[in-house]
Amino acid sequence: MAEGTQRRYEAPCPGCGAPVPFQSAQSTHAVCAYCHSSVVRQADALARLGRIADEFTDYSPLKIGATGQWRGKAFTLVGRLQLGNAAARWTEWQAVFDDQSLGSLSEDNGSFVFSVPRKVSGSLPAFKDWRVGRSHVLGGETFAVGAVTEASVLAAQGELSHLPEPGKVFGVVELRNDAGSVCSIDYASEPPAVWLGAQVPLDELQLAGLAGDSVRKDEGRHFNCPNCAARLEVKLETTKSMSCPSCDALIDLSAGIGGELKHAIQDEPVRPLIPLGTVGQLRGASWQVVGHQHRSGTEPGEDEVFAWQEYLLYNRKEGFQFLVDAEDGWSLVKPATGAPKVSSGGKTATYLGKRYQLQYSYRAETQYVAGEFYWKVERGQVTENSDYASGQHLLSLEKSRDEWTWSVGERLDSATVAKAFKLDQKKDLFKRGDATPLSSDGWSVGKVVLFVVAVLIVVMLERGCDDCDPQVENCSSTSGRWGGGSYGGSSSGGWHK
Repeated sequence: MAEGTQRRYEAPCPGCGAPVPFQSAQSTHAVCAYCHSSVVRQADALARLGRIADEFTDYSPLKIGATGQWRGKAFTLVGRLQLGNAAARWTEWQAVFDDQSLGSLSEDNGSFVFSVPRKVSGSLPAFKDWRVGRSHVLGGETFAVGAVTEASVLAAQGELSHLPEPGKVFGVVELRNDAGSVCSIDYASEPPAVWLGAQVPLDELQLAGLAGDSVRKDEGRHFNCPNCAARLEVKLETTKSMSCPSCDALIDLSAGIGGELKHAIQDEPVRPLIPLGTVGQLRGASWQVVGHQHRSGTEPGEDEVFAWQEYLLYNRKEGFQFLVDAEDGWSLVKPATGAPKVSSGGKTATYLGKRYQLQYSYRAETQYVAGEFYWKVERGQVTENSDYASGQHLLSLEKSRDEWTWSVGERLDSATVAKAFKLDQKKDLFKRGDATPLSSDGWSVGKVVLFVVAVLIVVMLERGCDDCDPQVENCSSTSGRWGGGSYGGSSSGGWHK
C-alpha cells in the first residue's frame, strides 16, 4: 500500500499476547501468526474465537505482503483462506486497496480471478433453491449457474474481512456469463456475500514481492502406494488423484494422505506419446506434463466408440491447460472463466463476442489415467459433453450433476506439438487428420491414384477385421472427431471430440 495512506490498527492477541495487526478498517477477523488463534475485532479489543490451522501446503507464487495494481488501483495482499470439500480445494487471497476498499484474488481451476464486493438489491434465493444450468439476473446482468456446492474452511492466515467458523459447512454458488464475468455467492454469512470479478493473468497485476520458486521439502507429501507399497511423492499441492508409476493403481488423495487410501487397479495401461514430466514451450510459456487421461465417447443412439488422449499441462503462473490428442488433430484448451450464452435450441453458443456452431453431443467416459490431477478423477467417470467450433477456435461444455464447466481453445498443428516438446524425431507419430498426404508438395496424379487405391484397400480390410478397442487405444475412424480436455471439481474440461 502507498505510504501515508495506511490506517494501521494493532491489538494484543487474547490467546498469547502477541501483536495482531490490521491494515484495513473493514477487516474484522485475523489469525495470530504466533499461536494461530482466530480473533475478531470488538471495538478496541480482540476476542478469541478458537484455534485454526494455517498450514498451507501449497506452491503458490502469491504471499501475504505482495503488492500489485488492478485497474489502476494499488493493493496489498493481507490474508488468505483455503476452502474445500471432498472434490476440490481452492484459495482466496484478501486484497486491500489504498482507499481501504477490499478485493479478492482467488484461484479458479488453475487460473486467477480478481473480484470485488457487489451490492445487490432485494433478497437472493435460498441456497437449496439454486439449480446448475439455470439462468439468473443479478444487478441487471444475466448469468448461468455454473456450480452449486458446499465447502468449509481448511486453513486461514493473516487479516480477513470474514472468517467462517472452522469446520462448519456452508453453501457456495458460482454464476458465470458470456462476457467472462464470475459472480461468487458465499452463504457463510447472512445476508450472503456477493463478489463479482473476472479472470486475470498474474503478469497483468504487476505483482511485486512474490514467493520464491523453491520447492518445499515436506515429508507429509510422500506416502507408500496402498497397492504395491512403492514410495510415491505428491508434487502439486492441488493434487486430488494420482497414479502409481510402478503398478498403475489410481489413488484417491481427496481426503489427504494420512489415513487409509482408496485405490483402484487399472488394467491394460495406456502409454502416453509425450512422457509425464516432459517440459515444452507453447504460446510463449513453459508447460510441464503432469497428467495423462485416455477417454472414450459415444453419441446418442450409436454403438461406435471413439477415443482421445488428454495431457494435463502445468505452469506456475498460468495454471493448468489441456493438450488434446484426437484422431483428426491436436488442440490446446483451458478452463473458461465465464459461461457462453447458448441459443434456445442449443445449436450455437456465443462467448466473448465470438459465435460457435454445435458439432457434436456425446457421453464421455474416463478409461485410464496416469500422473497427478487437481480434481478427484476416477476411472469410469462419466459426463455429458457438447462441442462447438468457429474455424480454428473451439468451445466445449461438460456437464455433471453438480457442475457445468466450459473450456475454450484452438487447434494446433501436429508438427508444432512435436517441436514444442523436443520430440521432432518422432514427429511422424504426432501426425493426425490435420496433416494429410495430399497436402504435401510434389504429389503427382499417379501418386494420388495410388494413395486412393491404398486407402480403399485399408478400409475394406478394416471392415473385415476390426481388432482395435477404442476404450484402450486410439482407433482411426471414417468420420472426423475432435479432441478436448476435462477439468473442474468433479470432471475435467475442454474440446473433447
